[in-house]
Amino acid sequence: MTLTEQVLARHAKRASVVPGDNIWVDVDVLMTHDVCGPGTIDIFKKQFGAEARVWDPEKVVIIPDHYIFTADAYAHRNVDILRAFAGSQQLPYFYDVNTPRYKGVCHIALPEEGHTRPGEVLFGTDSHTCTAGAFGEFATGIGNTDAALIMGIGKLWVKVPSTLRFVFEGTMPPYLMAKDLILHIIGDIGVDGATYRAMEFAGDGVMSLSMEERMTLCNMVIEAGGKNGMIAPDETTFAFVRSRTNKPFEPVFDRPDAHYETERRYRIADIPPTVAKPHSPDNRASVREVAGTAIDRCYIGSCTGGKVSDFLAAAKVIRGKEVKVDTYIVPATTEVMREISRSTYEGETLLSIFQKAGCKIAEGASCAACLGGPSDTFGRLNKAEVCISTTNRNFPGRMGSKQSAVYLASPYTVAASAVAGTIADPREFL
Repeated sequence: MTLTEQVLARHAKRASVVPGDNIWVDVDVLMTHDVCGPGTIDIFKKQFGAEARVWDPEKVVIIPDHYIFTADAYAHRNVDILRAFAGSQQLPYFYDVNTPRYKGVCHIALPEEGHTRPGEVLFGTDSHTCTAGAFGEFATGIGNTDAALIMGIGKLWVKVPSTLRFVFEGTMPPYLMAKDLILHIIGDIGVDGATYRAMEFAGDGVMSLSMEERMTLCNMVIEAGGKNGMIAPDETTFAFVRSRTNKPFEPVFDRPDAHYETERRYRIADIPPTVAKPHSPDNRASVREVAGTAIDRCYIGSCTGGKVSDFLAAAKVIRGKEVKVDTYIVPATTEVMREISRSTYEGETLLSIFQKAGCKIAEGASCAACLGGPSDTFGRLNKAEVCISTTNRNFPGRMGSKQSAVYLASPYTVAASAVAGTIADPREFL
């Protein structure tokens, strides 16, 4: 069985499963946030009763993060609903806004707080829940109705997906990041090329990546239509997880009997810095093909590109220079925000490098402009502008105005573009 099949079989209490099987699986963690949480809670109360209790308070994680730092009354109302529910249910893992417990973007907060563990099943009311597959677990996004069912019974009816395997051979050159690899794949197979399939990543190139970079790979499987992404756990995985939680876990590993629908192999040395042109993640081009394109804005942030390693990469390019266009720096979590204030590159903190270069620094950690949001959202595109961004989607209106155009790229490429004033190849600056 593949990694995905092994995890699902164990959680269905079956010796084995094959693609297409429909099974009930036990759930280890359910995550929701301020956009989908209120709807999930409403359905839960209607189906299980106004006074019903969640199946296991220790397994429900609520992280407001999407529409946070805004004056919008509806956004505040959504957080109020979460706060009241978490209080009434006595949920220990509610990371409330404007409190010392506040975290930021859910997909980065989950591993920081030890909620992503090898061999487990994680469902979340957000399509990028697949990020957690980097830890060797089955993690996928679901709708409010499915989440409400899990809240009540701790199980979900799932169809076992077939698996597409992507093997990266060779070592990462100093100008590439995981974002380039996943954009390359999506350009190959299209935004529907992995529809309801697991995407498994392997090879020396993948296993040499940090946990944060592995998270970037799995984060964007949904952009190819994938059900989930998976990377086999190793000592890098175990060291990260054990530093965040003492809860036990049972990992699964590659097995010789695994059957894959397809397997694609890539030589990393053949992959150039890559972008996705407007208005689709599969509209692939090499950076050199679009170099010189005029831009109005650069954006470094989100669950895809707002981690410590992402900002370190950007700092390597930006240090000692000034940005020529508005450049927004949005740490994914409060922990990332603290880290860029104290982590250094060439003896200077990352935050200082960005400030001296003239970047605009977010006051708080959140999803911010990645999904548009209210008009006062930090970094939102409120008019016809061209932006190059480390985020994950670039369809019309995703980051705000439907008249805007968004290029997706790695932190290296976005930073190079910021100091050049047009889309630029990071190899010119590294």
